[in-house]
Amino acid sequence: MKMKKCVAVLLALTLCALPLSGCKKDDSGAESGLTDITVVLDWVPNTNHTGMYVALEKGYYEEAGLKVRIQQPPEDGALSLLAGGKAQFAVSVQEQIAAALASDSPLPVTAVASIIDHNTSGIISLKETGIRSPKDLEGKRYAAWDSPFEKATLTDIMSADGGDYDKVKMIPNSATDLITALNTDIDAAWIFYAWDGVACKVKGMDFDYMNMKDLNPVFDEYTPLLASSNAFLQEHPDQARAFLAATAKGYQYAMENPEDAAKILVKHAPEIDEAIAVESQKWLADQYQGDKPHWGTFDPERWGNFFKWMEEKGLVDRDISTEGFTNDYLPAQ
Repeated sequence: MKMKKCVAVLLALTLCALPLSGCKKDDSGAESGLTDITVVLDWVPNTNHTGMYVALEKGYYEEAGLKVRIQQPPEDGALSLLAGGKAQFAVSVQEQIAAALASDSPLPVTAVASIIDHNTSGIISLKETGIRSPKDLEGKRYAAWDSPFEKATLTDIMSADGGDYDKVKMIPNSATDLITALNTDIDAAWIFYAWDGVACKVKGMDFDYMNMKDLNPVFDEYTPLLASSNAFLQEHPDQARAFLAATAKGYQYAMENPEDAAKILVKHAPEIDEAIAVESQKWLADQYQGDKPHWGTFDPERWGNFFKWMEEKGLVDRDISTEGFTNDYLPAQ
């Protein structure tokens, strides 16, 4: 699966706005005094999200005065729910923040924490296909999502390698099992290594992988990230800071205890393959915070460079290089 894109999963009509002040009732009907927070994921639960499930399981959110619900995304994505006040936080990616800001009807949303410090997504292919560099995609079957961003990115990396995007055989991505697809229907796909790459490794597959940020540093975008609505941040800054502090604690636990963190994730999402979850969690332990001193912070230069590239390629129609993110609600550094 390609976690960068949302699938149609539940919820478009079932999420409702939640009050943010006053006493709340717990499941027994007693007043709990906790503030309700809804978090909407970008995909089905996976190791990108583990820190939040850890914070939920370990009681970090409750200690912070919060009652957190983690939901899967609606068909049209989570950012519209933030803008409409029907969720307080959502998992997203930087190019979706750009689309939200630069649309004809901009969404008042802001990225508040990076979940993984560097972009770990890229192109995977079985070694037998001979795809060693972007140019080698010519004549090959690529699982395409048919988005302008995807086309611009592939065109960029292929042209830089002397290749021609128009010679790639675009196969509509049906979001089927990647391992089966690589062995039958396609030659290459854009994935998150932490899940699909690790899964292929666990299954003993012999594959090649091209990391996007290694092909061009401008593609070191923030993906995935946590976003919130501007209204919630302005009206409830203390709750926003409390949520992010507890979430940071959850990701810190996942970094220090990857195997136990993976088991917590599987407890909340039993459909997950535990062997893959454990190996994925071990791999991500060094990736969440990366080479920065604290989890969650954004580098303004990296953020801006990616948005400038999007403007150059006509994916956004104005300069938004300094917009759409903040480090102000993260725990004090």
